[in-house]
Parts: sequence; structure tokens; C-alpha cells
Amino acid sequence: MKDETFIDTNILVYAFDESEKQKRAKAKKIVSDATTGEMNAVVSNQVLAEFFMVVTTKIEEPISAANAKIIVDGIIDSLHWKKINYTSKTVSKAIEASITEKNHFWDALIKETILENRVYAIITENTKDFKSDQIQAINPF
Repeated sequence: MKDETFIDTNILVYAFDESEKQKRAKAKKIVSDATTGEMNAVVSNQVLAEFFMVVTTKIEEPISAANAKIIVDGIIDSLHWKKINYTSKTVSKAIEASITEKNHFWDALIKETILENRVYAIITENTKDFKSDQIQAINPF
């Protein structure tokens, strides 16, 4: 779908991070719009896994693993969130991109995953690693 927008890990994290009040409000609105179908949101399995690890171990007030699982399962089960994944070919492309563009591998993997799935917009705080002629990187903050 032409107007699909990929939601990066940091946006999901901010939606549940109590210590980031300003960013939380904007991120919660994005997640809410995705959950209700107000926007055509896309997420990858990689982002769901990263989200789980970050909110249970790295934020100031971690979420319990059980509650984080409920959030992840809610996104997985939602009819409004499109879920995409990468292949071994995607991994190879991401390695090459991380070498030539000097990007972090995990961000390169997201970038290659969304391109292979014909998603051309990403909402992220980290716009520098996603800038390209093919992807519109949107920082909501």
C-alpha cells in the first residue's frame, strides 16, 4: 500500500517510557493511530524484538516482561498493524549497506527490510540512518 509508514523501535519505546514525558505523548498518539487503523502502520519482527528488550531492560522504569509481552502480542494480533520480516537476502544487503554507508547494521537491516517490502516512509527519531532517495524519514519530535 502506497501510504504505509514503518514505525521504528524508538517510537514504540517512547510510547511506553514514563521518563520521556514529551516524547511519550507524541509517540502514544502514533501508536494509537496505528492500533485503531487511523494510519497504515508497518512493523517488523526485528522491531518487536528490540522493543521487548529495551522496555524490559534499558528504560528508566522497565516494564515487566509479562506486560511487554502483552503489548507485543497486541501488535502481532492486530489487524491494523502490518507485520513484515526479512530474508537471508535482506541480511546480505544490510551487511553491504552497513559497510558502504557506514551505518549501524541493525538500522541497515530495517532499511533493507522496508525497501524490500515497498514501504517508503519511516517514523523514527533516528532519521540520519534512514535518509535515502527512496525513504522518507520522519522525526515526530
